[in-house]
Amino acid sequence: MLTNRGQGQGTRDQGLEVLEKADAGERLDVEEGTRLFDLDLISLGRVADKRRRLYHPEEIATFVIDRNITFTNICVLRCRFCAFSVSKGSKTAFILSKDEILRKVEGLVKMGGTQVMLQGGVHPELCLDYYCDILRSIKAKFDVWLHSLSPTEIHYLSETSGLSIRDVLLKLAGAGLDSLPGAAEILVDRVRRIVSPHKLTTAQWLEVMREAHSIGMQTTATMTFGMMETRRERIEHLLEIRDLQDETKGFKAFIPWTFSPKNTEFSNIPASGGVDYLKIVAIARIILDNIPNIQAGWVTEGVKLAQIALFFGANDLGGTLVEEKVIEATGVSHKMSVNKAIELIRGAGKQPAQRNTRYEIVQLYPNDKEKRVYHD
Repeated sequence: MLTNRGQGQGTRDQGLEVLEKADAGERLDVEEGTRLFDLDLISLGRVADKRRRLYHPEEIATFVIDRNITFTNICVLRCRFCAFSVSKGSKTAFILSKDEILRKVEGLVKMGGTQVMLQGGVHPELCLDYYCDILRSIKAKFDVWLHSLSPTEIHYLSETSGLSIRDVLLKLAGAGLDSLPGAAEILVDRVRRIVSPHKLTTAQWLEVMREAHSIGMQTTATMTFGMMETRRERIEHLLEIRDLQDETKGFKAFIPWTFSPKNTEFSNIPASGGVDYLKIVAIARIILDNIPNIQAGWVTEGVKLAQIALFFGANDLGGTLVEEKVIEATGVSHKMSVNKAIELIRGAGKQPAQRNTRYEIVQLYPNDKEKRVYHD
């Protein structure tokens, strides 16, 4: 059991009282949630896994076969935590043609993939009609789920088109957009003003998600932690999401990521460790009692830590993420294949299953470690 260095016995006792409250299924407020960080990892994991079983008693862990298609790295926002984006005049700037995008989608379909995530910077010359054309072109040729764009891009398109956020979402949905990824970073404006001063505010992020949910579009929510936020601010982030979920029921999953500082303006910030990550997964499962799915973030954490997260409240490994480039730009490069996902889930003593974006089971794999049912 881990010790609580620097914490008095009184603080620990208060934390244990809060954990007992969580174990009983009661909701925690910001003060109580913050106290959870003072507890040992194993105690947190026990309660989080109990909470996970309320949604997922069958001991199945899932993954989705998907592809990230980064269509441009040009972005006007120039967030200080980003190692990927460049200005329009950069020698490394690029924008994919429609044919290049379609070929990448075709490659995903041939390997049995079901989900496409189109992601890119906020390009100053790409208008709403451009995005609608790309979405329609993909849907005309392929039966895939488009879990694409981000609240930042939606908000920017609203500003440049003169349309409301709702109308932008309706046009994109009409062109084929199925759901919206979270891309929240930290929903605390004090931090956002430092790390991404030109990006949308917390209230604007919540507005985009609220409007998406209002038209029947489900979304995910994320948190990128380790960017100089406090423990209390992490809980404030989770409570913003929980409150909106109470209102709309539109979030399908929550995904925490650790900030990768290398090659960013904050390269001097030490990266969060594995214990911090597992505590976040467990605390998210405890606080977010109204969101059914918690993903294990192998992209930033590596596959082994993601496997361990399946014991700390996570029920899903996320996507195979063919061609992920944004995190890779920070020097962090982990890979996942279908066989690897199956192997990791089996190694955790759970039954592997391929899902779609709606978290419906596409294929259930037998718990026979010697049997290989899919070849990459």
